[in-house]
Parts: sequence; C-alpha cells; structure tokens
Amino acid sequence: MDSLKKMEKEHGGCTTQFCFFCAMKEPDSFKRRATLATCFKQMPLRDNQETVLVLSSLWHIAMTHPDDQEFPNLGIFECMARLIHKGIKDKSSWLQRHQNIYIPYYAAHVIGSYTMNRVEFAKMAAESGVIPPLLELLRGKMSWVEQRVAVRALGHLASYEKTFDLVAEYEEEVVRLAMELTSTCVHVVYGSFVGVKDKRKRPKYHCDLVTRGVGGLEMENSKAEEWACQLQCWSLYILNCFACKQRPLTLNLICKQEFLRRLCGMWGGLLANHASPAGIGLVRILCYSKYGRKKIAESKEVIERLCNLSRSSDDWQYMGIDCLLLLLKDVDTRYKVIDIAALFLIDLVELKSLGDHRSNLGEAIAKTLLVDYRQKKSIKNETLEELWSLVERRNKERELSEEKFEKRMDLVDLIKQEANHLFCRGEVEEALIKYSEALALCPIRLRKERMVLYSNRAQCQLLLRDPDSAIRDTTRALCLSSPANSHGKSLWRRSQAYDMKGLARESLMDCVVFINGCIKSEKSSKRVKIPYYAARMISKQMDSTWIFATARSTMATGQVKEVHESEGNNEGGNNDEQENHGEMMKIVMELNKGLSTILEEPLMHMVKEESSRTKPERTRRM
Repeated sequence: MDSLKKMEKEHGGCTTQFCFFCAMKEPDSFKRRATLATCFKQMPLRDNQETVLVLSSLWHIAMTHPDDQEFPNLGIFECMARLIHKGIKDKSSWLQRHQNIYIPYYAAHVIGSYTMNRVEFAKMAAESGVIPPLLELLRGKMSWVEQRVAVRALGHLASYEKTFDLVAEYEEEVVRLAMELTSTCVHVVYGSFVGVKDKRKRPKYHCDLVTRGVGGLEMENSKAEEWACQLQCWSLYILNCFACKQRPLTLNLICKQEFLRRLCGMWGGLLANHASPAGIGLVRILCYSKYGRKKIAESKEVIERLCNLSRSSDDWQYMGIDCLLLLLKDVDTRYKVIDIAALFLIDLVELKSLGDHRSNLGEAIAKTLLVDYRQKKSIKNETLEELWSLVERRNKERELSEEKFEKRMDLVDLIKQEANHLFCRGEVEEALIKYSEALALCPIRLRKERMVLYSNRAQCQLLLRDPDSAIRDTTRALCLSSPANSHGKSLWRRSQAYDMKGLARESLMDCVVFINGCIKSEKSSKRVKIPYYAARMISKQMDSTWIFATARSTMATGQVKEVHESEGNNEGGNNDEQENHGEMMKIVMELNKGLSTILEEPLMHMVKEESSRTKPERTRRM
C-alpha cells in the first residue's frame, strides 16, 4: 500500500508502471530515456486502453519530428513491429478490445515517418524486424487503410541502398503485391468506403482515421480520395525502386502488356498528389532498360498514350517526350514506333524548352527523327519529308536579303488580313486556305507571327469539325509561344479539340493552364473573372477524369444488373421492387464532383534525370 501511494505521488496520481506520458514529463534525461526504453519493451506485452493513446502520440511526434533520433535509439522500431504482429496474430481477440483496432495503422505510420529522411533510421528499422509485419499488412491482412501506410514504409526502406537488399529478399511478392494494389486500390476504396452512401455502414475507425474524428461525409470522401491516390502512388513508388535496379525478375513482372496499359491511365490525381509522376514515371524508368523498351514498343495503346502526353500541357509532358526519344534512339524499337511517334513529335520540333526540365528540346527531337533519313530516303515517310523540308527552308531563309524579307512580311500581312476578313464573314474554308498561304510564306524566324497564324487556322479547323488538325496547329502555336504552352487562345482551342476527341485528361490540363493564365493576367484587378465556358469545361472534364469515375460506373452497372436479374426472377413484382429499380437508375445518373485539395504530407518523388539513369540516387521529398 505504501509503495502504491509513493508511485502516485511520484507520477502525479498515475499508477501505471513505466508510463509513457509520465516518462515524457521526467526532467532527468537519464531516467527519462531509461523509462522510455523500458516502456517500448513492455508496451506489446500490455493490454490496456492507454496503448492507443500512446500510439497516437507517437504518430504525432514522428510526423512532426521525423529526424529526432531519441525514439529510434530507444527501440521504437522493434516495439512497432511487435505491435503490428500482435494485431495480426490476435486479430479476433486483442484488436476488438478497447480501441486496439487503430494500433497497427499508427505503428506502420510511425515506422514510415521515421524512415522517410534518414538512412540510419531505415537501417535501424530493417534490422529491428519491421519488414515481415509490414508485409503482412501489405498482403491485406487488415484493410486498405493499413496497406496504405505499409507500402509507404516499405517504399522508404526500398529507396535506400543500405536497406534495399533486405526488402529485395521478398522481391517477387513485394512487386506482385504492389502491382495488384496499383491496379485495384481505387476500386477497393470506392467499393468499401466512398461508394457506401450510408455513413453508418462505413467502418467507424476508417472514418475516424481519415478525418481525425472531425468532419462529415464530404470530408471523409475527400480524404478517402486523397488516400486512394496516395496508396496507388506509393505502390508505384516501390515498383520504381525495384525497376531502377533493372532487376530481371521485376522487369519481367512489370512489363506484362496488361499492366503496361493500366500504367498509362494511372494519373495520381490532379491535386491530391501533384508531385508524383504516377504511372508515366514508371514507364520512363522502364524505357531506360532494353527489355522495358522492347515490351513498351509492342503495345500500340501505350505508344499512343505517350504521344498524347507529349502534345499536352501536363507537367509530365517532358517525360512522354523522353520515352518516345528513348524508343527512337534504340535501333531495335525505332522502326516499331517511328510511324506513329513521328506524327506527334513533328509538332514539337520548334519547342525551345519546357520550364527547367529541358532546353533545345525541339532540336533534339528533330535530330532523333532525322538520324538516318538522308541515308534511307528511299523509305517513304511523309512526316519525315515534311520535317526535312522545314530544315531546308530554314537554311534557305538565312540567305534572304533584308529587302526580300520586308516584302515577304508585307505580303504575309496582307494575306492574314484577307483571311481574318473571310473568317468574320463566315467563309471558314476560304479563311483556312488563306492562313495556310500565309504560313507557307512567313519566315520561320518570326515565331510570334507564326504562332498567331497557326492558332487562327486551328480555330477554322475546329469550326469545320477537324479536331486532329486543330490539335496539330494549336500544339505548334504553343511550341512557338514564350514560354512554351502559354498562349491562351491556343490552349482553349486545343482543349476544345481534345474534348471533341473524347480525350478528357488532355482537355482538362489545357483548360486548367488556360484558366491559370487568365488569373495571372488579371492580378491587378480586385476580382478575377474566370470565363464561364472554361469553368463549364473544367466541371465536365473533372467528372470524367475523377479517380473514382471508372469504379463508380462499374459499381452502378453491377447494381443495375442485380436489379434486372431480380426482376427476371420475380415477374410482376410489387411496388417496392419498382421503387428499388428507380433507385438503381438514380445511382447510374449520379455525379460526384470535385477533387481533393488536402495534402497529408508530400509524396516521395521518383523522377530520375539523365545524370542519374545508371546510378539512381536516393529519392528526395518534394
């Protein structure tokens, strides 16, 4: 009795031996560290309701101070590994008591946070045995919520040279699981959470974790969308870690045609993970290996996706161009892709640079396309002939005298005015012909004038319902703009053309850049006016490109099918069945709008520049 009173006095009324919260208040650093070390050893052996509170506090500390070495040195990794193992082993009993259901999630998150920046912590964690329990979570022993933090932690461990081999011991399983997650996680999150409209039927602890206990249905959906994006992007990240090593087993698994096609559609979300290159990042890494190039060149759908990306205003446009150039430079894949790639890349040959990523990009494209053209002129390729004519025209114009140059400019201006007049009168086809005449005469060095002519001709093509030609001309205009992709009218016109072709993602990106340009141009005014037509296009394309769009459609179709089957088995059903059918049709027509703008933490960015192709460096935080 006396010892109990003594303990209460020392710890402010707390009777728990080796209490974490009491240890944190201990002023003596030696006693504090000794108590915390013992606390981490004892925690997995206890079964009380305070454990989840301790884990929640550790989660917060790890998130805010991931570089602090105190807890890692005191055994936190072994403690977290044992707690995850306990949760999986005693799933039916221990997890159901108190609030223990939260513990595996917090434990995996703590491991991932501490291993995010420092290789010494990652090595410490791997040697403490965290990989096997994290793999158990990755296998889906609990739910997608725990898979998200498990793949995050494993991705950090796989990104360091000193810990990669320990993860690579499970290479085949890790790669297969990550591939499965990237392919199915969006449908799983929608089917088990976002698509469940009745909040009472959603797992309560999932709701609490995604919103930290604050927020209603809208907040839950927004955060769940963000987490689905992160789950997919972090799964791709761990695949990147293995693909960078060009390991034969990994390349053989990833380069399956079906998976490569899926990769091209993995966007990562417009806002939720804008720093992640998502699927295209992995495709580019595969293009650095001969085997990867061979497999990618065999897929017409993948090549078309890369071509569309190369002619877009997406932040990862340069990656699409990189992939095509790598395929064209390889003699074994060049002639498999050149016919289609040249049709797209020729529109980019006057591109000077793309932000900080590349300079003289258009010149590199032209050289790659024409690398063997002069030696093999017998091979007929209209696109390459057009490009060669452009090169010859540029050379001839260098010898043009100043007097002839001025006369030609006057003539171009007259033809342009005539074309504008015809367009205003509604004679679109005649105006198009005149714009073409002006372009044929306009000196190549006059980039701004040619930009306007290309853009105006594209408007004619839009009105004549020729989206392919409109995309070509607007792309050429945007390459001539300074900086690239900054000419507002061309962006809007190309957005419309992409919409006509059903390319929602490309249309959306052009429209977003167009609106950003409108905002920048009106910074001086108090109120920024976004054009109604552009806002309407954004709304349309955001719904089409919503990360859950396919999952929503699949789920709704399945529900309608179930209703039809039920009606077939119960002919002449009652009014209740008719009402149910009406509800199913409402589901089919329902629209979910908006993309998440909430960021929990920056995603690790897997972009390898040319200098690091042969020796991938540790990826940095964005």
